[in-house]
Amino acid sequence: MRAPELGPVTWRKSSRTTGNNNCVEVADLANATAVRDSKDPQGAAFVFARSTWSAFLTAVKTGELDG
Repeated sequence: MRAPELGPVTWRKSSRTTGNNNCVEVADLANATAVRDSKDPQGAAFVFARSTWSAFLTAVKTGELDG
């Protein structure tokens, strides 16, 4: 879905964002989490169930996805 189709949501950048602004932004929705590219705020937004997003974050934090 296109990010504007989500309506008025509050986007926030990753806490790991550096000064170059190349990052993802997330928005908490009623029952999901939306993710978009900060360089293309009008572009695509991916929407994940909260449980899916939470499982992904846990896998990242624990190194489960490290190559």
